[in-house]
Amino acid sequence: MPEFFHVLPPAAARALLFEHLAWRTPAETIATAQAPGRVTATPIFAPHALPTFRRSTMDGYAVRAADTHGASGALPALLQVVGEVPMGQPAALALRPGQAVIVHTGGMLPHSADAVVQVEHTQPAGAQEIEVVRAVAAGQNVLQVGEDVAQGAQILPAGHVLRPQDLGGLLALGLTEVVVAQRPRVAILATGDEVVPPDAPAGPGQIRDINSYTVAGQVQQAGGLPCLGGILPDHLPALQEAAAVALAGSDMLVMSAGSSVSVRDMTVQVIDGLGSPGVLLHGVATRPGKPTIVGVVQGKPVLGLPGNPVSAMIQFDMFGVPAIYRLQGAAQTPRRAVVYARLAHNLASETGREDYVPTRLEETAEGLVARPVFGKSNLIYTLVHADGLIKIPLNKGGIPAGELVEVRLF
Repeated sequence: MPEFFHVLPPAAARALLFEHLAWRTPAETIATAQAPGRVTATPIFAPHALPTFRRSTMDGYAVRAADTHGASGALPALLQVVGEVPMGQPAALALRPGQAVIVHTGGMLPHSADAVVQVEHTQPAGAQEIEVVRAVAAGQNVLQVGEDVAQGAQILPAGHVLRPQDLGGLLALGLTEVVVAQRPRVAILATGDEVVPPDAPAGPGQIRDINSYTVAGQVQQAGGLPCLGGILPDHLPALQEAAAVALAGSDMLVMSAGSSVSVRDMTVQVIDGLGSPGVLLHGVATRPGKPTIVGVVQGKPVLGLPGNPVSAMIQFDMFGVPAIYRLQGAAQTPRRAVVYARLAHNLASETGREDYVPTRLEETAEGLVARPVFGKSNLIYTLVHADGLIKIPLNKGGIPAGELVEVRLF
C-alpha cells in the first residue's frame, strides 16, 4: 500500500485511476427522446442523406440563376411566375428560361431550378410577373441533398455523451432508438459511530449523514444510479462484509469518512481487503480533501472520501464524476462550466497543491466579482451559499484581490 500522504496532483491521480479501471457497463437500447446525458455504446451512421431533397432557405422565388445574371435596381430581370410549391408537397413544376416559382423557407425546389431569390430582392411587375433587382448565383439560398449529412456517414462516435442537439440530429434521420451504455450503479456507504440518519435526532457527539445524499445527487447529475447502503459502525468485520456485498452488486463503490490517519479509520484496510490491486493512492495534492483514497478492485473504481462534506463533494467531483463517465466508455468527461471573475479578497495558498475555495458571484458595474465564502471543510453551508469554486492552480502561492480567477460553476 502506498504511504499515506505520498500525494499526487489531481490530474496524475486521475490518470492512475483510469490506468487500472477496466470495468465497463453493458449496452442497452433506449428511446432516443429519453437519452440526454447518456453515452453512445456504438458508432452511429446516417441511414440516408440529410436533407433528402433540395430545400429553400428563404421565402422567395425558385429560379434558374442564369436568368438573373446582371440584374440590378437600375436594370432588373423580368421573370414570369408560373406557380407555387406548397409546403410539405413535392415540386411538380418545371421551369423554362425566364420563369420563377414561389417557394417558402424549407420548401422543395423544382428540379430545373438552381437558386432562390429572396422576396425582398423582387418587386411586382404586373400580372404573374416579377422584377429581380439582385442577381443570385447557382446554389444560393438552397440546401443541397446531403449538405448536412451524407448517407452512410458516421454522425456520432462510440463514447459520445448525448446532448439535446444530438437527439435532434438523430431524430431528423428517423433514428428513434439508440444504443447506449447502461447507467453505472454506484454503491454509497457512510461510516462512523457518530453518524445518524437525517431523519433521526442528533444527540450530543452525533451528526446526521450528509455525504450519502450529496454524493448521491452528484451521481445522478453525472448519469449514474446511486445505491445508498446505509450507515456502518466503526467495526472492521462489518465494514468488510458490507463493502464486499456493495461492490459485488454495483459498478463502483464510494465510502465516506474513514480516510484520515486514525486508529478508527479503516477504509484503507477495507479496500485493500476487497481484492486486487486495491488502494492505488492515499492522498491527493488538494485542499480540501487531501486524505482521499483512490482505488480499483476487479476493474471497478473504489473511492474513500473524507468525512467533511465540503471535502467529500469536491473530491467526488474530481474522481467520482470522471469515473462514472469512464465506466460508460465516454471518451472524456463533459467540461464543467467555467467563468472568470475579479477576486474581491486576497486568497492564500501553498505551492504544490490545488486549492478549491467556495465563492459567490456578483454582477457589478465593473463586471463579475468573486467573493469567497470562507469556512472549514466540515461546514456544508459554505457550499450552500456558494455559486461555484475558485480554483487556485497547483503551483501558485495565493491570489491577490483584483486578479481574474477561474470559477468552476456548480
